[in-house]
Amino acid sequence: MAAGQERPVIWFAALKEVEEFQEVVRLQKEIWGFADLDVLPVRLFIVARKIGGQVFGAFNGSRMIGFCVSIPGIRPGYGQFLHSNMLGVLEHYRNAGVGRMLKLAQRDDALGRGIGLIEWTFDPLDIKNAYFNMERLGAVVKRYVLNQYGITTSELHGGLPTDRCVAEWYLDSARVRAALTGQPVPRPAIEARIAVPTDIAGMKRSNPAKAREVQERVSHQFLEGFRAGLTVVSIEQSQSEGTYLLGKWEP
Repeated sequence: MAAGQERPVIWFAALKEVEEFQEVVRLQKEIWGFADLDVLPVRLFIVARKIGGQVFGAFNGSRMIGFCVSIPGIRPGYGQFLHSNMLGVLEHYRNAGVGRMLKLAQRDDALGRGIGLIEWTFDPLDIKNAYFNMERLGAVVKRYVLNQYGITTSELHGGLPTDRCVAEWYLDSARVRAALTGQPVPRPAIEARIAVPTDIAGMKRSNPAKAREVQERVSHQFLEGFRAGLTVVSIEQSQSEGTYLLGKWEP
């Protein structure tokens, strides 16, 4: 949102009606530029709501401007959790705190049902989103998945493999409570660093081969760190790069 522009009044609601899910399908195409092949269909949102998942919408007046959807899962040795499969916000509203408010709606609902963990995937080359996940929400990363969704039709993905970090959000942990209240987030001794250039989006457009080289280097470093038992616990930013910080950590 541009400086000096009046902040809109945003409200949130659990989505229940087919017409609302149809609007979510339309939003996917507007936000990511997906072709029909890559769009999550209406029936997924219907099923997610019926089996204990979450579907929330963000609205400015009567206009839906963002959404998120999660589905329930079970992890051996942990138990029930929620996988946040997709969260999207229209470009005009991306600096209005809408994404954070959607995540908090997910957290409140999950804690109210006795669920302590939400996971989601994110592109490790997207430093702004990574910073939000790690520093604003208090998530950690222990897993890296190569080409999670295959090559998609979205221009935002730049034709690259959809390599993804898996964010783990331990909803009632001291780490998360600190992040959400603006306190220093506890972290262990740092044992490894992974640097990513901040202008990766421009690189995808102007030099996709170079962007792929960066992605391959980053994937190797993540996989090497996770094999050594490290966890991404923080991220630092400079004008030219973001740096993931890894150390030994347990929830």
